[in-house]
Amino acid sequence: MTFGSPRRIDRSVLTQWWSDVTFLHWRVSPAAVEHLLPAGTRPDVVGGDTFVGLVAFRLCPLGWPALAGRWSFPETNVRLYTVDRRGRRGVVFLSMDASNLPFVLGARALAGLPYMLSDMVVRRDGDEVTYTCRRRWPHRPDATSTFTVRAGERIVRPSPLEEFLTGRWGLHTSLLGRTTYLPSHHAPWELSRATIVCCDDDLVASAKIPVFGEPTSVLYSPGVQARFGMPSCAA
Repeated sequence: MTFGSPRRIDRSVLTQWWSDVTFLHWRVSPAAVEHLLPAGTRPDVVGGDTFVGLVAFRLCPLGWPALAGRWSFPETNVRLYTVDRRGRRGVVFLSMDASNLPFVLGARALAGLPYMLSDMVVRRDGDEVTYTCRRRWPHRPDATSTFTVRAGERIVRPSPLEEFLTGRWGLHTSLLGRTTYLPSHHAPWELSRATIVCCDDDLVASAKIPVFGEPTSVLYSPGVQARFGMPSCAA
């Protein structure tokens, strides 16, 4: 089973560095989330199901790991998986919590992305990483998330599901009333399967997606550099 490969990007409009990335995923019915997607897209499925992801990491908007210590900040996303009428697979963000006010305001104004200002911390203790988030503005200021994962052995060959969940080469979003596709490119993820030490999250529930029990998949990556290309219409 193949879910596509990175699209060539001849001209980058944005480069970022993502580090200490953890992916938590739950199975959901496509019918339960299709109303949350922009026009011209539908849920992307594997085995008849789609997924909701809670993805936490540190973001360096300048794109270089050497700058991450001074210029990075935490971010946590709730995202769904999509495919458009042209067959391009991507993600749709339902919420994007970050702790940097200028970045949040700029991304909301320029790209129409659902960024929220939150108090956030990413803390590492040996092979365990803890992510905390308390939303401040503009929606659900009481929404919180705290979870800790322990990274295990590195994955040599990702499973088809792991490729589906992490090999997404663009995002779909509504911008100025039109559904837009923003392509992305990065090196293959260095992934490890991980275990949850503790998890107390209501960011997913705040996005109006009910999930129950433990996540289907828990993955960790030390990080990757990502490049974004020019946006285009998703129709």
